[in-house]
Amino acid sequence: MPPVKSTRQEQLEQDRQAALEAAKIKTLQQYVDGVFMPKKELSFSENAKASYRQVLNSHVLPTLGNVPMAEITPAMLENLLLSFQKKGYAHSSVSKMHMILGGIFKSARKDGTVATNPMELVDCPATRKDERVQDESEKAFTVQELNHILDCLQNEPLKWQTYIHLIADTGLRRGEACGLHWADIDFKAGTITVRHNLQYTPSAGVYLARPKNGQTRLVDIGSDVIELLQRLRAEQATKCISKFVFSQEGSPDPMNPQTPTRYFKKLEKRYGIKDFHPHKLRHTSASISLTHGGDLVSVSQRLGHSDTAVTLRMYAHANEESIRKAGQAVRDALKAQGQ
Repeated sequence: MPPVKSTRQEQLEQDRQAALEAAKIKTLQQYVDGVFMPKKELSFSENAKASYRQVLNSHVLPTLGNVPMAEITPAMLENLLLSFQKKGYAHSSVSKMHMILGGIFKSARKDGTVATNPMELVDCPATRKDERVQDESEKAFTVQELNHILDCLQNEPLKWQTYIHLIADTGLRRGEACGLHWADIDFKAGTITVRHNLQYTPSAGVYLARPKNGQTRLVDIGSDVIELLQRLRAEQATKCISKFVFSQEGSPDPMNPQTPTRYFKKLEKRYGIKDFHPHKLRHTSASISLTHGGDLVSVSQRLGHSDTAVTLRMYAHANEESIRKAGQAVRDALKAQGQ
C-alpha cells in the first residue's frame, strides 16, 4: 500500500501544478481567468468580484482577450480606455477600468508573466468636456432639504419612514441598514452595532457579508429613530417573526438591498426630491455632522471608514466649513471674555 501524502506534500504538488499552468499562459484572457481573478477572489467580496468581472467580460476581454500578454502595448491600452470613454461612460467608470488594467499588469510584471508593465505609461483619460462634474454641494442635502424630505414621509409606510430616518441619522450604508438585526439594537443605550452588510449579485443572490472595512462599529441613534424602530418591531411581529429589522412584507427574509434604491426613485417623483438615493442620505448625514461641530475622527469612525484620509477626501468641502467654524468659535470666545 503506497504511503499517504502529507498535507505539506500535497501543497507542494498543488503549487507545482499551478506553476506549470501559469507557464502556459499567453493571452490576457488566460491570465485574467487563470491567475489574476483567482488571486483577487480570495479576498474580494461577492460584490467586488461581480464588479471586476463585469468590466473585464463586457469591455476589456472582448477587445484584448486573445492578444498575447507580451504583445499588449501602452497604445493599445490607451486606445481601449479612450474608446470606452467615447461610448459615454462616466469618468468614474473609466478610472475604474484604468485601475483594473493597472492591477492586472502590475501583477503580471511581479510574477514574471511580462517583462515590463505597459500600464506604467498609460494615464487615465481626463474628464470629457461635455461631462458635467457634480458640485460638492450637490452630493448632499442641506438641513432644510433633509427636513422637507422627512416631513414628506408622514404618509409613507412605517418601514420606509424608519429606514430613511435611520440612514439620515447614522449615515449607514444601504446594505448595512438592510442587514441590521433586532439583536444589534440596544434600545436602552440608544445604540446599534453595525455587524452586517447585506449584498446582492446576480450570481450569488442576496447574501450577508461583513461591513465594508471588515470591522464592527457602535453607532448612537436619536430618540425619534428609537421610537420608530420600536413601532416597526411591534408592527412586524403581527405579520412574521424575523431577525432582520427590514424584512420582506410578511416574511422573515431580509429585504433585497436593491429595493431601497427603487423605492427612493418613487419618492423622488412623488415629492420632487432631486437625485434621491440612499447614498446621498449617507453623504448628507456626514456633511451636516462636519459642518455643525462633528470632528473628523468621530465622523470617520461613525461612517465606518478605514481611516480619516478617506473621510477627508470625500468630505473636504464640509471639513473646510467645519474648520472655519472652529476658528470663529475661538474668536467669539475671546470677544466674549473681553466684554
